[in-house]
Amino acid sequence: MTSLPSHAEVQRLHAYWQASNYLCAGMLYLRDNALLRQPLAPAHIKRRILGHWGTCPGQTFTLTHLNRLIREHDLDLMYVCGPGHGAAAVLAHAYLDGHYSERYPECSRDEAGMTRLFQRFSAPGGIGSHCSPHVPGSIHEGGELGYSLAHAFGAAFDNPALIVAAMVGDGEAETGPLAASWQSARFLNPARDGAVLPILHLNGYKIANPSLLARISHAELRALFEGHGYRPCFVEGDDPPAMHRKMARALEQCLAEIRAIQARARGGERTPIRWPMIVLRTPKGWTGPRQIDGHAVENSWRSHQIPLPDPAGRPQDLRALEAWMRGYRPEAWFDADGALAAELRALAPVGDRRISANPHANGGLLRRALDLPSPEAYSQPVRAPAAADASPTQLLGNYLRDVMRANADRFRLFGPDETASNRLAAVFEASGKTWMARLLDSDADGGHLAADGRVMEVLSEHLLQGWLEGYTLTGRHGLLATYEAFAHVIDSMFNQHAKWLDKARRQGAWRAPVPSLNLLLTSVVWRQDHNGFSHQDPGFVDVAANKRPEVVRIYLPPDANCLLSVAAHCLRSVGYANVIVADKQRHPVYLDASEAARHCQAGASAWDWAGTHVSHEPDVVLACAGDVPTGEALAAVALLSSRFGGLKIRFVNVVDLFALAPPTVHAHGLTDEAFDALFTRDKPVIFNFHGYPALIHRLCYQRRNHVNFHVHGYREQGDVNTPFELAVLNGIDRYSLAIDVLARVPRLRHCGAAVREQWLARREQQVAQARAEGIDSDDIRDGRWPTYEARRD
Repeated sequence: MTSLPSHAEVQRLHAYWQASNYLCAGMLYLRDNALLRQPLAPAHIKRRILGHWGTCPGQTFTLTHLNRLIREHDLDLMYVCGPGHGAAAVLAHAYLDGHYSERYPECSRDEAGMTRLFQRFSAPGGIGSHCSPHVPGSIHEGGELGYSLAHAFGAAFDNPALIVAAMVGDGEAETGPLAASWQSARFLNPARDGAVLPILHLNGYKIANPSLLARISHAELRALFEGHGYRPCFVEGDDPPAMHRKMARALEQCLAEIRAIQARARGGERTPIRWPMIVLRTPKGWTGPRQIDGHAVENSWRSHQIPLPDPAGRPQDLRALEAWMRGYRPEAWFDADGALAAELRALAPVGDRRISANPHANGGLLRRALDLPSPEAYSQPVRAPAAADASPTQLLGNYLRDVMRANADRFRLFGPDETASNRLAAVFEASGKTWMARLLDSDADGGHLAADGRVMEVLSEHLLQGWLEGYTLTGRHGLLATYEAFAHVIDSMFNQHAKWLDKARRQGAWRAPVPSLNLLLTSVVWRQDHNGFSHQDPGFVDVAANKRPEVVRIYLPPDANCLLSVAAHCLRSVGYANVIVADKQRHPVYLDASEAARHCQAGASAWDWAGTHVSHEPDVVLACAGDVPTGEALAAVALLSSRFGGLKIRFVNVVDLFALAPPTVHAHGLTDEAFDALFTRDKPVIFNFHGYPALIHRLCYQRRNHVNFHVHGYREQGDVNTPFELAVLNGIDRYSLAIDVLARVPRLRHCGAAVREQWLARREQQVAQARAEGIDSDDIRDGRWPTYEARRD
């Protein structure tokens, strides 16, 4: 173990900490006179003061000591900032180590550059108080609390040399996702993964309330975290010299324990693991103003944001601000030009060892493309459309099995205890489920649990999404498969990640594109006959569609072969958030592998074999998106063509939802000419959609023929229903579609009246039979209609 810091080194560490705290305060308040070379005046104060002070001193203190640990041990270490609004602390250290100025030369390492840094912080057109993609060294914005620890573990998976120091705020620790994230230690394999060092920062207060974990006893905290599988190391106090020694000692001890755990595991031992962590207890707003107007500020919620709210308008606040900032002795730590003194510059690591420059925090730099097999080799042979059935996700499972085999160091599958349920069980031929907790004899019988597993299962969508985000943001690839209705659990996480991708894309070349985040939504709304209403919600695609079109893609493959083509495309892609909706039950397969590839590439196309009189302008367009809606739409064509032989129907399937949007809105949008060629300029379009109908109208409203779009989709009707009964309740069944055609094609409105009544009666018979038998009739379930083979030839 490296020796603990000498008195002289403690003094240098303290000076570095003072310099970083000075920068934090300057970012909050100053727009001029950055180094206080003149007496502080109202003109030097920002017109609008925004930001957060309370978390900064604890973070700058921690970063100062992490720098020391990196230098002493040549560590590959990255930092995840969990406390909300903690960017000032991270920016201060990125500026002190020089990396910020390398990325943003206008913020040079002198007084003028420091002034520009201060001016742009929390200012219009500048940088925010979260660790956004603008901040070098960050993978986690923290705009929404709860995800820092999950991101840290995701970053550590398959990164054996990496240590991720994750600062967890005590307010953040009250969130559900963070509470679940402590379980991540039971999925970290020291033989092949890196390490996560959680640092729980108990500064006692949130915005306006005490924090819960700061109010329980030392013994209770120890018991809590020992129960989670950690050995907590406590660093507590407010006396700087003593705290510097305590923190240095704690970090050295934690590093020694991490290395010992990894050495035993990498030597072949399988022993119980208790990972180290640090509980850092310091005053909120440490080193800031102690009191203002007779009220406590330091060690109070009043230090959370701006301790001195109006220094430009209140002379007493101005005097207090100047005394506070001069107390950090900027004249001692910055030279005449405003550069950090050489003896302090030497305290920061250099090159890629700097926390702000760690390549893992710019994961696109480390990204290696997946070695992907051809999806055609896994496809279902197609003699004729709908002549054979297949479970789309079961075929995908075969494909993912071999993706995992070929990319054992950079691909993982994530899911909430549903891999087998979602028909992806073939992946267990390549890998078990990661499991570092206790094993029982019964687990050997089909449990698929393995310390070296690459399938990540835990019953928390928050935790899985956080792991996947951390994994992809540091350059690796993955896919999360979950039940469609409960993807809403991660709505806001998806939102935050999509925003991150968009802002990272706009940072320029220095933020290299990371692998896409891939979500597979299965166990879909239309196949919830035993789960009922609670499992019926296709609205996640609406959430995704709200995000910036530059980063979001939504796919609804109609059959198994299309799912394979879409999945391969998504796994190859970079910089996107891909959402794929595909059922796990068996469905007809319509397109062979090459046809599926062409159809998915087009995004939307007419299936001539499914339409009638394809060489003529149609009387009506039957369109669809989604596997179940496609089957019902095809059945509707069969109904119509059997009764109205002269009716000209064009059948259009949409696999890429954004193909419907104009190209000015989304890069995947069809041109107006291509859109009109599919959907006509003036004919009725009966559109059968997997989700809520309003989304199709929203995507198409600028199109020439939008007024003639009549969309069927989920309308929040359901219970414990058979699949066909559920389709009828929501109007996406074949009879409802065919009847709508009768109403929209002028010449059928009167002559089709008798047929309409027959179809209504038949539909009621089918529903009554389902209620009586508990299952849909054979002719509904087998998905067979008059053969399309002749038309295909």
